Amino acid sequence: MRRRPALRPQPPGDAWKLERFSVPDLGRYYSVFHRVGDEHLWVARLLLPQSELARYITADGVEVFILTTQSGDEGLLELDFRVSGECEVALFGVAPSLVGTGAGRWFMNRALEIAWSRPIERFWLHTCTLDHPNALAFYTRTGFVPYQRQVEVFDDPRYLKLTRADAAPHVPIL
Repeated sequence: MRRRPALRPQPPGDAWKLERFSVPDLGRYYSVFHRVGDEHLWVARLLLPQSELARYITADGVEVFILTTQSGDEGLLELDFRVSGECEVALFGVAPSLVGTGAGRWFMNRALEIAWSRPIERFWLHTCTLDHPNALAFYTRTGFVPYQRQVEVFDDPRYLKLTRADAAPHVPIL
């Protein structure tokens, strides 16, 4: 994305709150990371030593946000501004309980507002086939333009015991 798009219509966000995660509470971070990412086999942060993860989420230029509801922490957003003129969506997602409610759109609209409030020329992210089946279409409707494909191979976090053994039942363990 090379310019700020118009925000897409969203449902009223009265039930959702955006919280800047500024205190490195790793227990809370891991909890929401698993809540949002287990069904998509998110693994990158689980491979980091805790000290390295703490340094990353508190680094200058990295901003972490949590979508909260009355039920608790239900979404995770990491924006990485460390490259001048750019913002990468390092992580974005909502818990399975919020899929289809409009919370993802509401949350992405907040990400767009935050990112484009800075002097950036490029807002980008990466997704994969393990993401929600509608993720690519969602990102395209948001204004992102696909520009590259690549193959990435990593060990299954279920096999490594980094996540629940029953996570992502739609993805076979090979």
